[in-house]
Amino acid sequence: MEWSERYALGIARMDETHREFVDFCNELSAAAPESETFLGRLDAFIAHTVAHFDQENRWMEAVNFPPCHREEHDRVLAVAREVRQRVEKGDLFLGRRLLEELVPWFDNHLDTMDSALAFYLKEIGFDTEIEKLPENGAAPALPPVHNACSCAVADDGGTDSD
Repeated sequence: MEWSERYALGIARMDETHREFVDFCNELSAAAPESETFLGRLDAFIAHTVAHFDQENRWMEAVNFPPCHREEHDRVLAVAREVRQRVEKGDLFLGRRLLEELVPWFDNHLDTMDSALAFYLKEIGFDTEIEKLPENGAAPALPPVHNACSCAVADDGGTDSD
């Protein structure tokens, strides 16, 4: 996986975290699942991914963003942790499979969920450095968000499932 400016969403902290995610994926990919270094790199990847998702989750909570994005984070971490346990027990197939799936997952997640979050954070002026809204008040009602995840935000600010 190579970092591309296509991945840049215009929020410095988010872009840097995504660049680091790509680096961790590459380090993990450089160690074959049967190698001695794979589990250590998988642990480092999981630790980075926890911090990465926690950061975005804090931002979403601060602006009352729809929960489907956080739910995807939870699913990805659950899979990574399960794969880690199974690789440790000798199931190398799942280690290879995780590596194969990370690139398309990241591309899709960035193009849908993360781009919708970045757009909204910029629209409302959310400061990702101090993790706060502008001094002038609370976040406005969410605009309709389509194709960002399995839920759509209704015009009344409520959440509807597709």
